[in-house]
Amino acid sequence: MTTSDLPHAAAGLRCGLLPAAKPTPGNAAQSTPLTYLSKFREDSRSPLTILLIGQPTLRRRLRVGDMAALDQRIQLRYHIPAPALSTDEAGGYIRAHLAQAGRSDTLFSDDAVRAIHGQARGLPRAINRLAITALLAAYATGKTIVDESSARTAISEEATATD
Repeated sequence: MTTSDLPHAAAGLRCGLLPAAKPTPGNAAQSTPLTYLSKFREDSRSPLTILLIGQPTLRRRLRVGDMAALDQRIQLRYHIPAPALSTDEAGGYIRAHLAQAGRSDTLFSDDAVRAIHGQARGLPRAINRLAITALLAAYATGKTIVDESSARTAISEEATATD
């Protein structure tokens, strides 16, 4: 990305973009450029400002291992809370995704939607993940509808995967 690509270029500010690599366990090389940049002239006249923008997992990743040194240099943090969906909104969200895939019939029971919503705490990304896993669980057992049992299987699978 060049300075002409950014609105701040006209003001004489130099900007750049350092894309993050896909996280992998023990990927020390991933944080090295950021660590070097963060050590550059650590005083009140420092010409460098770094903005780290990422998913909620970024905060956890910064606190451990080779990223901890970078975490200690962060002077200001701001978290934009994700809007949580209500149970009815979660059902509509799932139905909208199914409609995009060409399904207009009821594929998820109300009990399944409630279980998925409760585990996902209304967060769309978590709803997506659990709904897909529940759909696979229903398919694997030969069901034509995703019921609460399929949703509970998905919740159990997620709990097992994070342990």
